[in-house]
Amino acid sequence: MARPTPNALSDYPHHLTIPTRWSDNDVYGHINNSVYYFYFDTVVNKWLIDNDHLEIGNSNIIGLVVETSCSYFAPMSFPDDVIAGLRVAKLGTSSVTYDIGLFRDGETQASAQGHFTHVYVNEKSRRPSPLSDIFREYLNRLSR
Repeated sequence: MARPTPNALSDYPHHLTIPTRWSDNDVYGHINNSVYYFYFDTVVNKWLIDNDHLEIGNSNIIGLVVETSCSYFAPMSFPDDVIAGLRVAKLGTSSVTYDIGLFRDGETQASAQGHFTHVYVNEKSRRPSPLSDIFREYLNRLSR
């Protein structure tokens, strides 16, 4: 499998600035690899909340993460701000694969990038639920 090349910030239609924290750094002086997944979760869920597709504690349909991956290209560290770029890579019947790029503030080439797949399910039964037409319309705005 060929190593991916870093994407450009302009490849992502949605951007979110995420401040780093002192505790994000590891003993090597850069953000620990596990923290990048928190940033992935943050940009996706903040977009869902801001666009009225997730109301924490009250949504009947929720997204469960079934797959995620990340490729690392350049280190980031506190006190950098991280710019998270978001786009939709694939829409299924009840699933969405989001592509995410993470950029040091002021940089236009990704320091890290990956994907994050949600399967949308009924909150109580945990069975897959088809994406609504309005949700698909919003997701299509993020499609590449």
